[in-house]
Amino acid sequence: MALIKSISGIRGTIGGGSGEGLGGVDIVKFTSAYAEFIRRHNPEAKKIAVGRDARISGPMVDHLVSGALMAMGFDVVNIGLATTPTTELAVTGLGADGGIIITASHNPVQWNALKLLNKRGEFLSDAEGKEVIAIAEAEEFKFADVFELGQEYKDDTWAMRHIEMVKALPLVDCEAIAKAGFTVAVDAVNSIGGVVIPRLLKALGVKNVIELNCEPNGKFAHTPEPIPENLTQISSLMKEGVADVGFVVDPDVDRLAIVMENGEMFVEEYTLVAVADYVLSKTPGSTVSNLSSSRALRDVTEKHGCSYSAAAVGEVNVVTKMKETGAVIGGEGNGGVIYPELHYGRDALVGVALFLTLLAKEGKKVSELKAGYPRYAIAKNKIQLTPDIDVDAILEAVKGKFANERITDIDGVKIDFSDSWVHLRKSNTEPIIRIYSEAETMEKADALAEEIKSVIASL
Repeated sequence: MALIKSISGIRGTIGGGSGEGLGGVDIVKFTSAYAEFIRRHNPEAKKIAVGRDARISGPMVDHLVSGALMAMGFDVVNIGLATTPTTELAVTGLGADGGIIITASHNPVQWNALKLLNKRGEFLSDAEGKEVIAIAEAEEFKFADVFELGQEYKDDTWAMRHIEMVKALPLVDCEAIAKAGFTVAVDAVNSIGGVVIPRLLKALGVKNVIELNCEPNGKFAHTPEPIPENLTQISSLMKEGVADVGFVVDPDVDRLAIVMENGEMFVEEYTLVAVADYVLSKTPGSTVSNLSSSRALRDVTEKHGCSYSAAAVGEVNVVTKMKETGAVIGGEGNGGVIYPELHYGRDALVGVALFLTLLAKEGKKVSELKAGYPRYAIAKNKIQLTPDIDVDAILEAVKGKFANERITDIDGVKIDFSDSWVHLRKSNTEPIIRIYSEAETMEKADALAEEIKSVIASL
């Protein structure tokens, strides 16, 4: 069993005793603490939006979350099955005082989580998240009396509202997309993306959609993280030459991976790179990604005569840096596109619409488009954590070993070499240390990762 409290919310495996995983008591406790946090910062707060992905545990968690919020005196607008970005948009659209997204994103089916939003539909900051956790651990929340209980309201209109907002973006060209006559394959791992992405594609003018794993029953057809080793089914389909492009989303649809017409991966790092290239060509400005993202975004940004900045890993950190720099586009190398023209949140719907517009206007195959971008290879490794591993000591030792290189330690340790880099950090979502390395070839990236693993092993 596992329970992780971090900047990414309250995440855990379902079941077990209190505090062992994300059990019923834990769900109520952390939801109530969140409600108390909202009320402390705004005594007049009354309304919270709630949405969920299609996980098997979703209905159970949904009932507990909504019940706890009502018990705390809040009205709940339950938008039902919804993507993370849809829920973010619903918070502001409804004038709600906050929101809770019930999803464990890319984690396996055993997991679920509470992602906590402020009234702007953005994730709580690290300090705010710690305040919620402190309230929960001290159980400093007070339930409402019978005459002050909240009510629950249902509103299932937000998926289509989100799609219409994406269609209305100035840089989305539905006419060009329709004229291109694309055939698009979609793998939505049997979650809410199976409903939303095909609807979006048809709204954009795509007439031919091939659906894989698009029944939102929560029975994940493969490990849900959209990385190459989990995408063999759509890759095999694309190799048959039946579609121009394949889109893969995670269970809550904030990450977008792209499969080329030849069945090879566009590589999720390049989702943001391609979208940013298009956006910068029309609206020049600065860009932001996190420390674990490819240098390719920096290169493309500088090609357009614009400036690039790096942020600590985590959507809230990227958003903060984007606001500081006035970035026109940003995100994370895991396929997360953040486009402030719509909202400050990773949004696969925006990614799909902008990428298809780019593809239609360029008139190229996806593989030809990819060939025009800087060529880097990124290796993503991890080390499973056990209670006896001292992560901080490991990171300090690695810093000492490479003290002569350029070190960034705002989030773990990143070592920049002239032609490559490696980034070590403790995951916010899993009990692991992530080791990301990038170089000109995958062989060099893997070799760099193995060197770091050897250093850690020697400790």
